[in-house]
Amino acid sequence: MLPTSWLEGEHVKTLRVSLIAVLLILTALPALAQQNAPPAAPAPDQAKEKEALEIGTEAYIYGYPLVTVEMTRRVMTNVAKPEGFHAPMGQFANLRTYPTAAFRDVTAPNADTLYSAAWLDLSKEPYILSLPDEHGRYYLMPMLSGWTDVFQVPGTRTTGTKAQKYAITGPGWQGTLPQGVTEYKSPTNMVWIIGRTYCTGTPADYKAVHQIQDQYKLVPLSAYGKPYIPPVGKVDPSIDMKTPVRDQVNRMDAGAYFKLLAALMKDNPPAKEDAPMVAKLARVGIVPG
Repeated sequence: MLPTSWLEGEHVKTLRVSLIAVLLILTALPALAQQNAPPAAPAPDQAKEKEALEIGTEAYIYGYPLVTVEMTRRVMTNVAKPEGFHAPMGQFANLRTYPTAAFRDVTAPNADTLYSAAWLDLSKEPYILSLPDEHGRYYLMPMLSGWTDVFQVPGTRTTGTKAQKYAITGPGWQGTLPQGVTEYKSPTNMVWIIGRTYCTGTPADYKAVHQIQDQYKLVPLSAYGKPYIPPVGKVDPSIDMKTPVRDQVNRMDAGAYFKLLAALMKDNPPAKEDAPMVAKLARVGIVPG
């Protein structure tokens, strides 16, 4: 999950503003009593309003990782071809040098690895990830669900450094995979791969790691084993590429925030353990779809 620091300071102020709107947008309950009204026992409508506010608060916090990941995906994939730490869906974006102090795409980036990141949409079909022989070099390929949970981490420590192939499949996919390909089942259709490969930082080692990065491959299952050229990405000029993602999320009004959350939950279902929270969301009209 995302760090709690994301909800501190200005984010709490934004949260309060959004939650006020929750009462109007989600529940259509009567307005709160005037501040100068005489003390009285809570009326039924007031009790409902209080409950809606409490559920709205929990809903906002619960959905924050999923909404933030989606907004991050939109920004990082809004390019025609890989450049810097941005690349179209289904393609690797490879950083060729260590992150500088100005790097803001990933919180607390490593200072001794080169990043290789990719975003996948598994709603149509799985993707095949091919990793080359690293010849003992340290690397890892964490795979994050739409809720920011890491569901698999192939790499030196877990799977070794020999060449490997994985099929990353969505939660509802069933089918047959090519021989020699290991299935990694994602709990959501949105997947974020944040790969890292160790580098000493010397010119010679930079070159060596670049050669490895160039061998990290992603192809749709239907294209596996065939000549494949990644499609040109679609650039949406309406996407804000300048404002930090966190600020974009925090500025969303309650209606837009919860509408996006509900839409995302359709292809990125909550974990079974979250059933009580999902039931609460339904009580204020937030359901997948």
